[in-house]
Amino acid sequence: MKNLSDRTIAVIGLGYVGLPLAVEFGKRQRVIGFDVKKSRVEALRAGHDATREVDAEELSSAQELEITDDPSRLNEASVYIVTVPTPIDGHKRPDLTPLLKASETVGGSLSPGDVVIFESTVYPGATEEDCVPVLEQASGLRFNQDFFTGYSPERINPGDKQHRLPDIRKVTAGSTPAVGEAIDSLYSTIITAGTHLAPSIRVAEAAKVIENTQRDLNIALVNELAVIFNRMKIDTQAVLEAAGTKWNFLPFRPGLVGGHCIGVDPYYLTHKAEAIGYHPEIILAGRRLNDGMGAYVAGQMVKAMMKRRLQVNGARILVMGLTFKENCPDLRNSRVIDVIRELFDFGATVEVFDPLVSREEAEKEYGVTLVNKPNAATYDGIILAVAHNEFRELGLTGIREFGREAHVLYDLKHLFSADDADIRL
Repeated sequence: MKNLSDRTIAVIGLGYVGLPLAVEFGKRQRVIGFDVKKSRVEALRAGHDATREVDAEELSSAQELEITDDPSRLNEASVYIVTVPTPIDGHKRPDLTPLLKASETVGGSLSPGDVVIFESTVYPGATEEDCVPVLEQASGLRFNQDFFTGYSPERINPGDKQHRLPDIRKVTAGSTPAVGEAIDSLYSTIITAGTHLAPSIRVAEAAKVIENTQRDLNIALVNELAVIFNRMKIDTQAVLEAAGTKWNFLPFRPGLVGGHCIGVDPYYLTHKAEAIGYHPEIILAGRRLNDGMGAYVAGQMVKAMMKRRLQVNGARILVMGLTFKENCPDLRNSRVIDVIRELFDFGATVEVFDPLVSREEAEKEYGVTLVNKPNAATYDGIILAVAHNEFRELGLTGIREFGREAHVLYDLKHLFSADDADIRL
């Protein structure tokens, strides 16, 4: 396999994963960045990234990057990197639709000698069992004879300005040993933290899916501990701080577990496990516990309000933050919506404030109408659901001012001390 660093690369999908990748490669070699969303392409061409992962200056520094929504431009490439989402459906089953459609699009442009690299999170075996047949059918070419594949799982952490793409070690794999070496060499040109060449694509796929499964289970443990300690009237944060004085204690914190990775990836692994006849118990138990935390938070809020003789039915409650994590506008699989819907079921009027989210996206994704700015002395309850810097800057006094004289403040993210908040998870 010849050197891939002098070939034209096509990056399919310019979201949180694809755009930083296209920009880094576009600083060194010719890249065609492709996205099916015309509005996304137009915004990027104008130097605006709605995900806030790449600023205008960095975009302009990728002088070899061309951004397009024209699939015919993919014919100009010979290395294809697929970075489309891999969500779950309403029944928590893997939804490979975007991945298979992208594979079909790429297959229509494949020529002999081309390489297709997948970065989307999947279950072990998906690249060769699900994507390769689509590539073969669309191209009329034979796998590992006419074209080759690879896998390099994404490790992007949205909103994290410390751990950027070049600073995170990259796992790579190829469909043959020679292809693996070539793919690893290609990524090593942009990843300063180094690369790790896995022995097979299935190993690389499995490594990715267990990264977030492990995190999910650790958070599930501390979520269950929080439930237990709350019943015992013990401050969970104080317990974790005390336990954290031991060098090998893992610093996980309780909370809502959403997003496009941690709240999704375990279902890809359990789906594959069940397909081969094994019913995973621990992984699914962790998922059930984490999926139930929204209802638990809402229930805690309701109990606290009732103890203060605040009527819940008809109460006005402000939820601060709608994204799945702090300091990024990503709404995918945010579990804050579980809290909101549960409070609605209790008869409360819920208003949501998130300065990082577009009103259109909130409406489209969850049917939530965001308030531009909360009015002072308006709310019977306030839930600090996401720790955006904007909320930190408001401080305790600024946030309390939104509440009526008698109100409950639920500090879900532990921004304030146990004495300053009325409830903490």
